[in-house]
Amino acid sequence: MTIASILKHKGGNVVSVGPHDEAETIARILSAHRIGAVLVRDAGGDVLGIVSERDIVRCLAAKGAGAVHLPAAELMTRVLHTATPRTRITEALELMTDRRVRHLPVLEDDGNLAGMVSIGDLVKARIEEAVHEAEELRHYVETAG
Repeated sequence: MTIASILKHKGGNVVSVGPHDEAETIARILSAHRIGAVLVRDAGGDVLGIVSERDIVRCLAAKGAGAVHLPAAELMTRVLHTATPRTRITEALELMTDRRVRHLPVLEDDGNLAGMVSIGDLVKARIEEAVHEAEELRHYVETAG
């Protein structure tokens, strides 16, 4: 199973903010969409980084209440770990575990954004795959005798 199968059901829409959007605005967007991260994109749509709930919390801890006025450009993680639609779910889970990230932007070969997946998306897909495999095995055992 690949990331493409997740995006087929989830879709390719990605919630994004601009580099000048403040932490308070980003927190409201995260809450409104019930998501854990947003991509930071410039006016042309190029991905500049990612801001997660963790980034906001770390900034608040380091800078206090004034952090709510910091722009995304100062909060964001610039080094992105990404996947492609062809990335296997198990590979993506391994990458997330190794890099300690919970969201992966999905990029096409040409660099265009195809979507974004979360650890929750991957775990859900992996569970569905395991349930399907168990059902197939059960059916095979029942009909093999």
